[in-house]
Amino acid sequence: MTAAAEDRTLVLVRHAKAQQSGYDADHERELTPRGHRDAAAAGRWLHEQGIGVDEVLCSTATRAQQTCEGVWSAGCSEADIHHEHRIYNASVDRLLEVVREADADANVVMMVGHAPGIPMLASLLADGEGSERAHELLSEGFPTTGVAILRFSGHWSDLAAGVARLDRFHVARAASTAPAGSH
Repeated sequence: MTAAAEDRTLVLVRHAKAQQSGYDADHERELTPRGHRDAAAAGRWLHEQGIGVDEVLCSTATRAQQTCEGVWSAGCSEADIHHEHRIYNASVDRLLEVVREADADANVVMMVGHAPGIPMLASLLADGEGSERAHELLSEGFPTTGVAILRFSGHWSDLAAGVARLDRFHVARAASTAPAGSH
């Protein structure tokens, strides 16, 4: 007996701002101080939106794992976190393959990864469907700590191009520490 199709939420997160140099391997790059603040801002925003996550699919890159830690430390409900090497520098097809393997009981799944894969996956899945404002924001780019919230009805294994709606798009930035009066 197959379970009925359920409403699902996919939260796609591009890792927060990372160090650009000083590392022998790209995979080991850590977040900048701003990146840590922005990851926490993403967690606060998700909490304010009432989004709790059942399962996280996170790249094994240090900066992605640190982004996850920042999101949780700021109040977004914790979930089962699966560090998945296939997300690192993955194509959109590979990312889709990973999401399709999400736990069938998880209604809300978050994937933390990298550009260009995460932005391309958001565009592929929503294909213009959903909030016009969210699509406008997404069309301006998917910078670090960008968060796309997509919704669809079905099983994770059935996720495909054009079946989701882009509900919201947000770029999490910590409050500026610039002196008063500067822009």
